[in-house]
Amino acid sequence: MQEQEQIQLIKDFSNLSGAPGFEMEVAQYFGKRTAPYGKISRDGIFNTYVDRTENTGKKPVVQLDAHADSVGFIAQAIRPNGLIKFVTLGGWAPTNVPATRVRVRNQDGKYIKGVVASKPPHFMTEEEKKKVPQIAEMSIDVGSTSREETIEQFKINTGCPIFPDVDCEYYDSTRLFFGKDFDNRVGSAALVDVLDQLHGKDLGVDVATALSTQEEVGTRGAQVTANKISPDLAIVFEGCPCDDTFEPDWLIQTGLKKGPMLRDMDTSFIANPLFEEYAARLADQHQIPYTRSVRTGGGVNGAAIEYWNGAPTIVIGIPVRYEHTAYNWTSLDDYQHAVELVVEILKDLDAEKIASFHG
Repeated sequence: MQEQEQIQLIKDFSNLSGAPGFEMEVAQYFGKRTAPYGKISRDGIFNTYVDRTENTGKKPVVQLDAHADSVGFIAQAIRPNGLIKFVTLGGWAPTNVPATRVRVRNQDGKYIKGVVASKPPHFMTEEEKKKVPQIAEMSIDVGSTSREETIEQFKINTGCPIFPDVDCEYYDSTRLFFGKDFDNRVGSAALVDVLDQLHGKDLGVDVATALSTQEEVGTRGAQVTANKISPDLAIVFEGCPCDDTFEPDWLIQTGLKKGPMLRDMDTSFIANPLFEEYAARLADQHQIPYTRSVRTGGGVNGAAIEYWNGAPTIVIGIPVRYEHTAYNWTSLDDYQHAVELVVEILKDLDAEKIASFHG
């Protein structure tokens, strides 16, 4: 895949709407982009599977995973003044939500622009200015003046999904993207890229690819895909949160332009250490930059897959600044290095190497 196509692919994925449970747009686009590389199927929670054309059914199965969803909101009820009371889909810090520009998918499937309403400082008491906002107290304003108008004219009511409204931009001078949902649309793009780079190549493994859903609400989709695929090994792409804007240099484990992150552990997951060291050695061999991380928070699809049937699993993260907000930065170089590492792993793997990860 040429670089300009990679850039457009990431921008396209970023601009799609796909909060947990409402990943249809992302699933459909992924299926369209991966159709040249294998047989496409989709289940009832919008997980999308690619059975690679070159698969034989006679080799160890490697599951490639990324998640389609990104944090968003859902309408809970309509207030008497027409504002929308909402709840979060995925993990938002309440301080990052006010004044966010959004789009609401109404009951006719049309997008309505809106904003998370905030009280002007002119009307705030000094105590209110110091208070941490609570999601339950927030509302979304789509320009309506009454409950009836919101429901009857805007066609917005309980259950309508709500997404950040940000257009992705790419800057040639810095090779950076600025946009939304890089957790985990950069991983979604990487799945397409890997399949493209391996198209027509004979491997020592069969590759089963799944773009899973509902990761941000408990890795639900990956539990289904792992059950369906039952892999012998798994590699998970993730958009991983950068810590390079607030940690001291010696503690930075995920930084912009520092290469992909190999995640040793988080609160849900411990990587298979033999597979992890193998991936690190291969990265060194091919001079691919990377970092290692031990996290005290977060969770990933790797846990759902690894703990389903004990398949050795690693998570390869593409660094993203300001995850779980509407505005993110990510680097084309980090993306390319992550794809390169996975391609080299898949070209190198065979049944004997996979068996060695069992200790």
